[in-house]
Amino acid sequence: MSPQLVSALNQLVVSAEPAMSFDLVSMWHTMGFFAKFIACVLGIMSIYSLGVMAERLVTYARASAASRQYAEQLRALLPTRKYSDAVALSKKLKRGHLSKVLGLAIEEYERGVKAIRTRGPEDVGDFDVIAAVNRAIDRSSMRTVADLRRGLGALATVGSTAPFVGLLGTVAGIITAFQAMAATGSGGLGSVSAGIAEALVTTAFGLLVAIPAVMMFNYLTNRVEDMQVDINDSANELVDYFMKEGRSEPTTAAK
Repeated sequence: MSPQLVSALNQLVVSAEPAMSFDLVSMWHTMGFFAKFIACVLGIMSIYSLGVMAERLVTYARASAASRQYAEQLRALLPTRKYSDAVALSKKLKRGHLSKVLGLAIEEYERGVKAIRTRGPEDVGDFDVIAAVNRAIDRSSMRTVADLRRGLGALATVGSTAPFVGLLGTVAGIITAFQAMAATGSGGLGSVSAGIAEALVTTAFGLLVAIPAVMMFNYLTNRVEDMQVDINDSANELVDYFMKEGRSEPTTAAK
C-alpha cells in the first residue's frame, strides 16, 4: 500500500470522527446528573466561603477601628476617673473587641468600689474588687473571642472537604466513562478521554474552592490571635492601673 493511500485513509478516518469540544459549557451539557450535582454542591460551598470571608474581613476592620478609637479616648478618661463616661463610650463603640472587654471591666470595678463603700441589708462583707474585675475580663474575653471566631470553623470545613467532594465527582465520572466503553466495546484512550476530561473538571473545581478557603482561614485565624493578644495586654494594663489607683508615685527624699 502506497504512503499516499495510507495518508488519505487516515485523513478520512479523522474527518469522520466528531470533533470533541472541551470548553466548560460543552462539558456541562455532556456531564451526567451526579457530576452536575457535585458541581452545584461545590458552587454552593464556594459562595458560602466567599460570603464568610467578606463578612469576617469587614467585621475585623470595624472592630480594629472601634478599638483604636476607644483606646485613644480611654487614655484621657482614666486619669480623671470618668469611669461612667468610659462605660458609656464602650457601649457606643460596641463593635470593638477592646471596648467590649475593657468596658465591662471598668463597669465591674466601678460597681465593686461602690459596693464596698456602702452597706446593704444583705451585705456579705468585704470582697476583692480586682478579683471581680479579673473574672469579668475572663467572661467578656471568652465571649468576644468566640464571636471573632464565628464562621471560621465552617471556612475550615469547606477548605478541607471541597477537594474530596470534587474527587467524588471525578471517580463517578471515570466509572461512567469505563461503563460506556464496556457497553460500546470500543477500547483505547481515545474512547474514554472525553469522559475522563469531563470527570476531572469536578476535581479542578474542588481545588479552586478549597485553596482560597484554606488561605483565608489561616489569615483570619492570625487576625483573631492578634486581637486576642491586644485584649490580654490591654486588660492586664487596666488591672495594673486599678491596683495602683490613688497611690502617689514615690518621691526621692531631698538631701
